[in-house]
Amino acid sequence: MQEGGDDIQALIGALARLPGLGPRSARRIVLSLIGRKPGQMAQLSTLMARVAENARPCARCGNVSDSEICEICVDPSRQTGELCVVEDVADLWALERGRAFRGRYHVLGGTLSALDDIGPDDLGIPRLLARIKAEAVTEVILALNATVEGQTTAHYIADALPAQLTITGLAQGVPIGGELDYLDDGTITAALRARRRL
Repeated sequence: MQEGGDDIQALIGALARLPGLGPRSARRIVLSLIGRKPGQMAQLSTLMARVAENARPCARCGNVSDSEICEICVDPSRQTGELCVVEDVADLWALERGRAFRGRYHVLGGTLSALDDIGPDDLGIPRLLARIKAEAVTEVILALNATVEGQTTAHYIADALPAQLTITGLAQGVPIGGELDYLDDGTITAALRARRRL
């Protein structure tokens, strides 16, 4: 027997395909939404439609924003000369939660992978190198995940950077194979503060 109607089942199915959710969690979310005041579901629907229409990658760093250049990139207090390179937006947001870093970011959108045929141009590494020159960057923090692909990408970037730059990576607290988005704020803050020269 099918619970609810076709639209309800379609909503449950759509939510179940999201990362971290399965059919059981999706059912609970849908039932919770239905049980709340009708205005709350309409508000959620409106917000989702606006985000779908307006969200885009920042033209400078790759963060997700509703404007061409994100708030971090236009903030003059972040012109510290420090540029933190991360794999994806989730990693940038994880670092921001810790509030330990006040420089700017660059999102690669992945890591180098010969198996998946992902090379430097696919990650925009030439654009990163041009940005480093244009913004008078003095330190590049390679905050890539401690996976084989992340470390391979970090070494590739470090080798391509000008010799006069300070190149650092995250230190203690980031386990081998660990991903930044799954670490607590304290661990990320400690790793960022204790970064080491590569």
